[in-house]
Amino acid sequence: MVWSVRLSDDEYETEKAEDSKTKFTCSECGSSTIVQHSKQGERICEDCGLVIQESMIDSGPEWRAFNYQERQEKARVGAPITQTIHDKGLTTKIDWKDKDAHGRSISSRKRSQMNRLRKWQKRIRTKDAGERNLQFALSEIDRMASSLGIPQNVREVTSVIYRRALQEDLLRGRSIEGVSTAALYAGCRQEDIPRSLEEVSDVSRVERVEVSRTYRYISNELGLELLPIDPKQYVPRFTSKLGLSQEIEAKAKEIIDKTADPLLSGRGPSGFAAAAIYAATLLCNEKRTQQEVADAAQVTEVTIRNRYQEQIEMLGLR
Repeated sequence: MVWSVRLSDDEYETEKAEDSKTKFTCSECGSSTIVQHSKQGERICEDCGLVIQESMIDSGPEWRAFNYQERQEKARVGAPITQTIHDKGLTTKIDWKDKDAHGRSISSRKRSQMNRLRKWQKRIRTKDAGERNLQFALSEIDRMASSLGIPQNVREVTSVIYRRALQEDLLRGRSIEGVSTAALYAGCRQEDIPRSLEEVSDVSRVERVEVSRTYRYISNELGLELLPIDPKQYVPRFTSKLGLSQEIEAKAKEIIDKTADPLLSGRGPSGFAAAAIYAATLLCNEKRTQQEVADAAQVTEVTIRNRYQEQIEMLGLR
């Protein structure tokens, strides 16, 4: 019987028995908690330390890489599947660079041939009008997300929401731009990324009213359980635009905590956060005008004035 000294947990990779055709159990103690030590090529019982299998075949790559760039250069597989491309990134793509494998420029005859191949490759990637519309919608989502500085994970969620809306036939009678913008706003809400409806509408090609109406429709039809936006999520971005200190940010969040419960219902969170920032600048003697705060939050001065008056009354500072 061969026994092994128990090694640290980070040196093991736990094997799930349901993922393999053969279920490994320990013949000594009957435990099914089997771990694999990839460096030594052994399967070991985590409970009693019995070596169940040794001299295993390494299924990993034969090369070694020490940083991200080396891994990218040596890897022989393509990019992972993504929802942000209409074909999920499974088709091939002909590079636009007219160079061969050694980096040398190709001849004019070959360049002409590659141009024709690129043209046909672009045409055959979409087989019908539905795929062309999906390709256009996903490109619109990517354009708007880039303008708003939205991370990749939110783009993936947005693409899934749009695909669900397309599958449920919710686009009938609505524009592709309107549904894609509403899906982007829903993705930001779902992933807690503070982007107001005005900000999303500004980078869209449709009006705010259409975006708002389409968002309510697809959220109800798809059953998206979206929580109300917390105004405190807007505070760091707005204070950064205004060049304010951390003290103002902390004070604005404190004002929101004290006044949001009775006052926030039925009011826009971005305007409520902007009013709290304006009140904090007055209290901490880092004054900014209502116009400056309104421009940073993309709301009107009237909104800030009304919310500010309600907040100071609630705080008893009037």
